[in-house]
Amino acid sequence: MIEPNQENNQGGLRVDGRRALELRQIRIRMGVFGQADGSAYIEHGNTKVLAAVYGPHQPRNNIAKNTTKAIVNCQYSMAVFSFTSGERKRRPRGDWKSQERSIQLRHAMEAIIHLELYPRSQIDIFVEILQVDGSDYCASVNAATLALIDAGIPIKNYAVGCTVALINTPSTDEQDKTLAGGVLDANFVEEYSPGVTLSVVALPGTSEVESNENGLIVVAHGTGQRLHLSHLEALKQRALQGCKDIRTIMDQSVRQHLTANILPSFLQNSF
Repeated sequence: MIEPNQENNQGGLRVDGRRALELRQIRIRMGVFGQADGSAYIEHGNTKVLAAVYGPHQPRNNIAKNTTKAIVNCQYSMAVFSFTSGERKRRPRGDWKSQERSIQLRHAMEAIIHLELYPRSQIDIFVEILQVDGSDYCASVNAATLALIDAGIPIKNYAVGCTVALINTPSTDEQDKTLAGGVLDANFVEEYSPGVTLSVVALPGTSEVESNENGLIVVAHGTGQRLHLSHLEALKQRALQGCKDIRTIMDQSVRQHLTANILPSFLQNSF
């Protein structure tokens, strides 16, 4: 728990030394799991997530065989050793939180996949949280999006997740007012501090025009205390800006991955 005067003593800095709108260091690797059609590994600070994609393939039940669009199956699970505090998770999957996150993840993926291109097919997306230090659901959305790209499945846009936390601490200094307006990419301590955490999954554009047209919020859910309606718009705008910054990082990683792996193989096979 954050002490009431802890942020004031740090001159407007958060507990890990970041400014209010500063993201944690993001590390990305694609194609890390050879047995899957697509895979990606992402780190948001100390939060570590692995995603794997299988398909499109023939559906396993008769209901999906008659559909005109692909069926998306998502499984969100957390490793029993994922908590840094030494706590052990008894059920890595199947509990109510994992089931809820699986549904939310499916909604986000359905919003970006061209499902109409794969009638009578199924796409399986598996996400494993290897280490938890806040924003694990948003990191899982980012990893799943990268795994879809690695699998060569056409998508409409990047689905990008980012958290914004409104921490209830007294603030008198100007820098502390910036913190009081909401902090991006919350870590574990900030998520479980007094206040509210909003997790937003959006389809941000690369320019102001695209952001206004395509800055669509797909999934948003909050945890913690009640949020006054007057704070919602400011938190939403901060979260969307965070999603846009994360999208830039993801896009750079995709381009580097394609340049280093896919394009050389394509050019070699074309001659």
